[in-house]
Amino acid sequence: MREKKGKQHFCGFTNKVRNCFGKGQCSKIEAPLSMNGQCRKVKVCKVTGDRKVCARMASLGLYPGVEADIICAQNGNQCVVKVNGGTISLDSNISENIYVTDL
Repeated sequence: MREKKGKQHFCGFTNKVRNCFGKGQCSKIEAPLSMNGQCRKVKVCKVTGDRKVCARMASLGLYPGVEADIICAQNGNQCVVKVNGGTISLDSNISENIYVTDL
Protein backbone atom coordinates (compact mmCIF):
# COMPACT_ATOMS: atom_id res chain seq x y z
CA MET A 1 0.00 0.00 0.00
CA ARG A 2 1.25 3.45 -0.91
CA GLU A 3 1.31 6.39 1.45
CA LYS A 4 0.28 9.78 0.21
CA LYS A 5 2.70 12.52 1.13
CA GLY A 6 0.34 15.45 0.92
CA LYS A 7 -1.18 16.90 -2.20
CA GLN A 8 1.41 17.17 -4.91
CA HIS A 9 -0.81 17.73 -7.93
CA PHE A 10 -3.24 20.61 -8.03
CA CYS A 11 -5.70 21.38 -10.77
CA GLY A 12 -5.25 24.62 -12.68
CA PHE A 13 -8.22 26.26 -10.97
CA THR A 14 -6.80 25.59 -7.50
CA ASN A 15 -3.50 27.20 -8.48
CA LYS A 16 -5.33 30.25 -9.84
CA VAL A 17 -7.18 30.68 -6.55
CA ARG A 18 -3.99 30.23 -4.54
CA ASN A 19 -2.19 32.82 -6.68
CA CYS A 20 -5.15 35.18 -6.54
CA PHE A 21 -3.34 37.92 -4.72
CA GLY A 22 -0.78 38.18 -7.52
CA LYS A 23 2.44 38.94 -5.71
CA GLY A 24 4.91 40.39 -8.21
CA GLN A 25 2.52 40.29 -11.18
CA CYS A 26 2.73 43.98 -12.14
CA SER A 27 5.55 46.46 -12.04
CA LYS A 28 3.48 49.50 -13.07
CA ILE A 29 1.01 51.52 -11.01
CA GLU A 30 -2.02 49.49 -9.94
CA ALA A 31 -5.52 50.91 -9.56
CA PRO A 32 -8.89 49.32 -8.79
CA LEU A 33 -10.97 48.45 -11.83
CA SER A 34 -13.75 50.65 -10.44
CA MET A 35 -11.51 53.73 -10.78
CA ASN A 36 -10.78 53.21 -14.50
CA GLY A 37 -13.14 55.50 -16.37
CA GLN A 38 -11.83 54.77 -19.88
CA CYS A 39 -12.33 51.91 -22.29
CA ARG A 40 -8.92 50.30 -22.80
CA LYS A 41 -6.84 47.14 -22.49
CA VAL A 42 -5.57 46.29 -18.99
CA LYS A 43 -3.72 43.54 -17.15
CA VAL A 44 -5.08 42.11 -13.89
CA CYS A 45 -2.46 42.52 -11.15
CA LYS A 46 -4.25 41.16 -8.11
CA VAL A 47 -7.66 40.30 -6.72
CA THR A 48 -8.39 41.21 -3.12
CA GLY A 49 -11.28 40.24 -0.89
CA ASP A 50 -12.18 37.00 0.78
CA ARG A 51 -11.58 33.54 -0.64
CA LYS A 52 -15.11 33.38 -2.06
CA VAL A 53 -14.62 36.53 -4.14
CA CYS A 54 -11.23 35.32 -5.34
CA ALA A 55 -12.60 31.91 -6.33
CA ARG A 56 -15.54 33.48 -8.16
CA MET A 57 -13.28 35.81 -10.15
CA ALA A 58 -10.92 32.94 -11.02
CA SER A 59 -13.88 30.88 -12.26
CA LEU A 60 -14.87 33.79 -14.50
CA GLY A 61 -11.32 34.04 -15.85
CA LEU A 62 -10.23 37.15 -13.94
CA TYR A 63 -7.01 36.30 -12.12
CA PRO A 64 -3.52 37.88 -11.96
CA GLY A 65 -1.68 37.97 -15.27
CA VAL A 66 -4.79 37.94 -17.47
CA GLU A 67 -5.29 40.67 -20.08
CA ALA A 68 -8.78 42.15 -20.32
CA ASP A 69 -10.59 44.82 -22.31
CA ILE A 70 -12.66 47.37 -20.41
CA ILE A 71 -15.69 47.83 -22.64
CA CYS A 72 -17.88 50.11 -20.57
CA ALA A 73 -16.52 51.76 -17.47
CA GLN A 74 -18.34 54.12 -15.15
CA ASN A 75 -16.24 55.52 -12.31
CA GLY A 76 -17.36 53.92 -9.06
CA ASN A 77 -20.23 52.00 -10.67
CA GLN A 78 -20.61 48.77 -12.59
CA CYS A 79 -18.06 47.82 -15.21
CA VAL A 80 -18.26 45.59 -18.30
CA VAL A 81 -15.08 43.64 -19.08
CA LYS A 82 -14.20 41.30 -21.95
CA VAL A 83 -12.00 38.36 -20.91
CA ASN A 84 -11.10 35.26 -22.95
CA GLY A 85 -13.81 35.99 -25.51
CA GLY A 86 -16.55 36.39 -22.91
CA THR A 87 -18.17 39.52 -21.53
CA ILE A 88 -18.55 39.97 -17.77
CA SER A 89 -20.54 42.64 -15.94
CA LEU A 90 -19.14 43.50 -12.52
CA ASP A 91 -20.80 45.58 -9.82
CA SER A 92 -18.93 48.28 -7.90
CA ASN A 93 -18.15 46.06 -4.89
CA ILE A 94 -16.44 43.42 -7.02
CA SER A 95 -14.66 45.88 -9.32
CA GLU A 96 -13.09 47.54 -6.26
CA ASN A 97 -11.38 44.21 -5.47
CA ILE A 98 -9.70 43.83 -8.87
CA TYR A 99 -6.48 45.80 -9.31
CA VAL A 100 -5.29 46.42 -12.87
CA THR A 101 -2.58 48.26 -14.75
CA ASP A 102 -2.49 49.68 -18.29
CA LEU A 103 -0.90 47.75 -21.10
